[in-house]
Amino acid sequence: MESWRVLDTGLRPAAQNIALNRALLEARQADEAPSTLRFLRFKPSALLGYHQSAEQELNLDYCSANNIAVQRRITGGGAIYFDETQIGWELYLHKRDVGTSDMQAISRRICHAAATAISALGVDARYRPRNDIEVDGRKISGTGGAFDGDALLFQGTLLVDFDISKMLRVLRIPAEKLSDKAIASARERVANLTELLGRQPDVGRIRANLIEAFENEFGVEFHEDELTLSEHARYQVALREIDTADWVGLVSRPAGGMPIVEAVRKFSGGLLRAAVSFDTLTRSIRQVWFTGDIFVSPRRCIADLEAVLRDTPIDKLESRIRAFFAGREVDMLSLTPDDFVTVVRLALGQPQLAQNS
Repeated sequence: MESWRVLDTGLRPAAQNIALNRALLEARQADEAPSTLRFLRFKPSALLGYHQSAEQELNLDYCSANNIAVQRRITGGGAIYFDETQIGWELYLHKRDVGTSDMQAISRRICHAAATAISALGVDARYRPRNDIEVDGRKISGTGGAFDGDALLFQGTLLVDFDISKMLRVLRIPAEKLSDKAIASARERVANLTELLGRQPDVGRIRANLIEAFENEFGVEFHEDELTLSEHARYQVALREIDTADWVGLVSRPAGGMPIVEAVRKFSGGLLRAAVSFDTLTRSIRQVWFTGDIFVSPRRCIADLEAVLRDTPIDKLESRIRAFFAGREVDMLSLTPDDFVTVVRLALGQPQLAQNS
């Protein structure tokens, strides 16, 4: 049976964790190290996706006032907040380990295994496409992956005792989403293990469960080990580049290049408001937030719609909203999919489009 490695790199500043990402991925690509499961934790950090600008994505004043480090990942995706109340796990694999380049298939396979490990703690965790793990409709783990040649880095986080209000304040989002009501609503969509179990979970058991789940999934055995000499050398090189202002500011665009615009309209189904973060460079919706005096069941439908609309080109807005509702059973009283299209277009300053919807 093939032997894979387990690393636990402990609690570290963000720059060190990102430098280790690069070092381990480069070493796996060069076949200098075995396939590896790494456990990690972050000191309070706001982590940008590789292509993102801190000015556009983060509340930098809040980060500075609360000693939250700002760092840039080597992988894409959106900005996230990471601290000691989350456990990170990462798989560094070769393409032959997964047998495909289809990231959706890889996500499904790995997330199913991770969900099994989380469920063994005493909750009903399940994979939710595209790359989340949830308990009773509430997100408890987010994941993502990227290839570098034939090497794969697949990352996951597990919320142990997470402060959702801090996460919201780290990100650059509309002030209305920081209200007590909005934070309470966000808590309904996110879960953490301490809350679900009614006690602080044992970190050792979490690690053991994930190790066993991935052993069973890939038909391997794990052994504890340390960084190789080549990985350590690669880490030192990466850290000198990553632990710098130049790396964090690699992409720097003014906040004005991604304005947050809002609109509100009264429909027969209720008052609907949209706040839209709009990327003027790509002419796309980076993110949209819906609020208002409306009835939607199931309640998570709004959060799911917001997720679907991330990074949506303007000309795809209508088709994505209609496709979203066409594939679900949703009770909105007399609110319609076209109402969501209309209010977003109004926010974007396109009333002529709204009139034709």
